[in-house]
Amino acid sequence: MREAPSTERGQPAEATVRPSLVQRRKAALRQEIAREAVRLFTTQGVAATTGDQIAQAVGISARTMWRHFPTKESCVLPLLSAGLDFVMDELRHWPTDMPLLDFFTQTSSIGELPADTPVTLDLIRMTSTDPALRSVWLQAHDDALPVLAGLLARRSGGQADDLRVKVHAAALNGALRAAAEDFAQRYAHDREASGAEITACLLAALRAASEGLPY
Repeated sequence: MREAPSTERGQPAEATVRPSLVQRRKAALRQEIAREAVRLFTTQGVAATTGDQIAQAVGISARTMWRHFPTKESCVLPLLSAGLDFVMDELRHWPTDMPLLDFFTQTSSIGELPADTPVTLDLIRMTSTDPALRSVWLQAHDDALPVLAGLLARRSGGQADDLRVKVHAAALNGALRAAAEDFAQRYAHDREASGAEITACLLAALRAASEGLPY
C-alpha cells in the first residue's frame, strides 16, 4: 500500500515521481507471482500448493520468490492491494465541495474492469474459506487504514491519529472491503459483470456506512 503524498487541504495531490525501472520490474514480478499463486490455489487448492510450485510456474527460483514474500499465502497480497491502491489514488483528487457518495458516483462508473479482475474475484472468494488467505486480505485493509486516515485528516484539517478521523477511516475501509466481498460472491458465475455492478455494490456499502449506527 502506497503512502498518501502530502497535499494542501482540498487540493489534488501533485504527480508522484515515476518509479524506477528496477521498482517497476519488481512490481511486475510480484504481480506475476500473485497471479500464478491464485491460479494454482484455484486449480489444486491452497493446502496442496507449495512455494516451489509457484516459483516454478513463474520461472524463478524458490529463493527469489521467498525474497519477495514470507509465505505462499502472502504471494497474493499485490492483487488484493491493487484495488485499494486505485481507490487511494482516486481519493487524492476528491474535491472539497463534493460529498463522498457523489464523488464515487462520478469517478467509479467505469465501463470495463481491469484484466486481473476475474483472478482477484476468485481470490477474494477464497478468502472467505481459507484462514491464511483471509489474514492476507485483512492485512491489505489494515495496511490501507493509515493511508485513508491521512487522506481524511488532510481533507478535514485534523490529525490522522484523532479518534474521529480513525473511526471515519475504519468505516470507509470496512465499506470498501464489504463491497468487494459482496461483488465477488454476487458475480461468482457472471464473468460479464461490469464496472457498473461493482460501482453499485460500492455505493450501497458507502450509503450504509454514512447512515451511522441506527441502533
